[in-house]
Amino acid sequence: MVDGTTLLMVRVEDYMGFSHLTVARSKNGIDGWEIDPEPTFAPDPVNHPEEIYGIEDPRITYIDEMGKWAVAYTAFSDSGPLTSLAFTDDFHSFDRIGATLPPENKDSAVFPVRFNGRWAMLHRPVSCMHGVKTNIWISFSPDMKHWGSHEVLLYARDGGWWDASKIGLAPQPLLTSEGWLIMYYGVRKTTSKLSYRLGLALLDLEDPRKVLHRSEKWVFGPREMYERAGDLNDVVYPCGWIVVDDELRIYYGSADISVSMASAKMSDVMQYIRECPEM
Repeated sequence: MVDGTTLLMVRVEDYMGFSHLTVARSKNGIDGWEIDPEPTFAPDPVNHPEEIYGIEDPRITYIDEMGKWAVAYTAFSDSGPLTSLAFTDDFHSFDRIGATLPPENKDSAVFPVRFNGRWAMLHRPVSCMHGVKTNIWISFSPDMKHWGSHEVLLYARDGGWWDASKIGLAPQPLLTSEGWLIMYYGVRKTTSKLSYRLGLALLDLEDPRKVLHRSEKWVFGPREMYERAGDLNDVVYPCGWIVVDDELRIYYGSADISVSMASAKMSDVMQYIRECPEM
């Protein structure tokens, strides 16, 4: 929410095949969307060559200490996708930090507070080794520019689980009284396709490296036709969520052709994650 208005940074692909980000605003977060007539945040390959093939998948976090919004996004370089970061206080002008971690890496988001004086970021590096699973990692920084202390936060499971092949962060971490709620996507490869579904985990409030609970079952997956048929079939891919009273609203890409919204009672979600296995 920005000044009482729901704001989305929507990935839009142009006719060259490159993506940019365009802001859409709604007073009620459901309909009546007002969309910027031109790209709000476009690739800048002259000053940031890592963006030569476009930018996508923004995850927005308000940093109260800075009075700014942090936009963590994926930039596509000659060497593959990588995590990048920019700041804004009005969603009209942006101050790019640039690449935060080298390729291949995606699905980054920063936490809104420091932990023992350091900022934290979740991300998902990819191994070039065949058959190696991709996991969610956490890293720390003193200044949002230099990132280190890298470690795996959440592993993709083994065997026939719904999240056995690949996992990655979906929306930005969400602060609750019981910890940091994260939603992640899981990918399982079958003989004919990849299936993207969503699960939940709860991280410790003071130390986000500690996973308190993790859902065994997926909680949301493609069902409607607009989620099952498109540029990328059977994909639900959220990059943002907000809480309005007791309603959790999840904004997600459906089959890579449209933006959709799903909702649940926040109290139900928290009760569910509390009952999930302890880690």
